[in-house]
Amino acid sequence: MNSQILPLHRDLDIIGPAREVAQPIGALLVDAGRITSDEAERIHEYQKKVGLPFGEAGISMGLLTDEDVRQALALQFGHASLSPDAGLGKDLIAAYEPDSPAVEHLRSLRAQLMLRWFENDSAQAALAIVSPGAGEGRSYITANLAVLFSQMGKRTLVIDADLRRPRQHRIFGLPGKIGLSAVLAGRAGAEAMCDIKPLPGLTVLPAGVLPPNPQELLSRPAFQRLIQSLRGMYEVILVDTPAASSWADAGTVAARAGAALMVTCRDRSSMPRVIKLSEDLREFGVSVVGAVLNGAGTV
Repeated sequence: MNSQILPLHRDLDIIGPAREVAQPIGALLVDAGRITSDEAERIHEYQKKVGLPFGEAGISMGLLTDEDVRQALALQFGHASLSPDAGLGKDLIAAYEPDSPAVEHLRSLRAQLMLRWFENDSAQAALAIVSPGAGEGRSYITANLAVLFSQMGKRTLVIDADLRRPRQHRIFGLPGKIGLSAVLAGRAGAEAMCDIKPLPGLTVLPAGVLPPNPQELLSRPAFQRLIQSLRGMYEVILVDTPAASSWADAGTVAARAGAALMVTCRDRSSMPRVIKLSEDLREFGVSVVGAVLNGAGTV
């Protein structure tokens, strides 16, 4: 998807906080299941014997491939690029195609959001991603921004609060059977949170089983308490929402988050609906921190 960020400030440059000490490449490869602990030890011994870097030693022994080493190095430098067999949805271009022009546009958006919202304090950790209609790119923007924030070293959480037509579980390759709906109904807790292992620092709370009463669940005090408690655990919380023109849920979710990013789609979004959504959000007391214009729609 080609996307244009409005307004687009190309001179912005965000330098994120230093990550924790990076894991050795061998530990990363073991965690990823590419080699066993015994194989890592064998490579390490051979590395000391021949004086090669760990990756080259593993390749020469036939225990690693060039792709294995590339993936591990990308993780070490916070520039994860997923291999085709990562098991995650192809919508995650920030991970599959990190050097593409579309991802550069998303990085510009990330930089602006850091300046306008996330850098201030923990009370501003949550942001709802909203759009007037279906197919305008909410889930796509939510998921890819989450990848980019996690690559900065930010503890990042995606909450799929679209209890109508959720997509985050498919994008991130999750079962999606337990999620937000069960948490709000008091039937699940921390076990509903899913760490995305190929993308360190990124956690997803999927929507879960679709309830018969989404609006009522999202309006309960439990949702507000959940958001509040998560603010202390994550530096960035991105909340996916259903189409605002079809359901009232988006306004409720955005009010709980306190701020919203509006997503629109060229040749698809209706300007009257965009204006109405903006007005409705302000009536809810929601700060609209920016807007994204997509070139093509992806729900």
